[in-house]
Amino acid sequence: MKCVSIEEGSLVLYFYNSDKKWMIRVEKEKKLHTHLGIIDVGATVGLEYGSHIYTNKDKKIFLLPPNIYDYVMKSQRTTQIVYPKDYGYIAARTGLKNGSLVLEIGTGSAALSTFLASIVMPGGHVHTFDVNEDFMSIARKNLEKSGMNDYVTQYKFDPEIISKLHGIDLVIIDLGDPWNYLDIVHPVMKSGGSVVCICPTMNQLEMLSTHFFHCGFIDSEYVETFIRKIEAREGKTRPSMRMIGHTTYLGFARKVLKKMES
Repeated sequence: MKCVSIEEGSLVLYFYNSDKKWMIRVEKEKKLHTHLGIIDVGATVGLEYGSHIYTNKDKKIFLLPPNIYDYVMKSQRTTQIVYPKDYGYIAARTGLKNGSLVLEIGTGSAALSTFLASIVMPGGHVHTFDVNEDFMSIARKNLEKSGMNDYVTQYKFDPEIISKLHGIDLVIIDLGDPWNYLDIVHPVMKSGGSVVCICPTMNQLEMLSTHFFHCGFIDSEYVETFIRKIEAREGKTRPSMRMIGHTTYLGFARKVLKKMES
């Protein structure tokens, strides 16, 4: 098996445990000061991923290649992100795969955009729209860091640009009033394609549910996902006292060809 060595400029996840880890770009003279001691980042050049080093306080730090989960959770953000606990269900429920074309309205920090791109690459693409220039700048940096920028195109929100897209397999709407965008995205979607709306409150879900059917969408479903970690230790395994509880609600539906009459 070929071993991959760390080079200057590589991104490395310096891992002590699940709560203490840092994603750092390697520079020869760089040192990271932590409560576990000083991590000599420069000294990791030439080492293999999966190996380890010690801080000056003799704490063992493992060197791991970052994956998409790491990029998402360590991304710069100014907005609430959709958490990875929701990603798997979104992908499974919508049939997301390599080659899929995605339209996203509400880029935010591009956490979800990063995940979507990692699934649809290399044959697919994510077209993502936002209105906030500052958010778009941060999103661009996060996409570049994760290496997903070639599979994502960012736009300032414009219905005219959206109207020129076609063959969209999946639409993600992460805005406070997603129902107001259903008529905009319906014409550019494939028949049977999925739409997912990110809704922080139940009031939004209620509004969404009344609009799906009348805007040409069926097979609607509304879910909330939870994840609870288990502290697995010999003789005293138990659920963690802390968990990621409510973060958002997800509203799913699929496009049909003809808008439904009331």
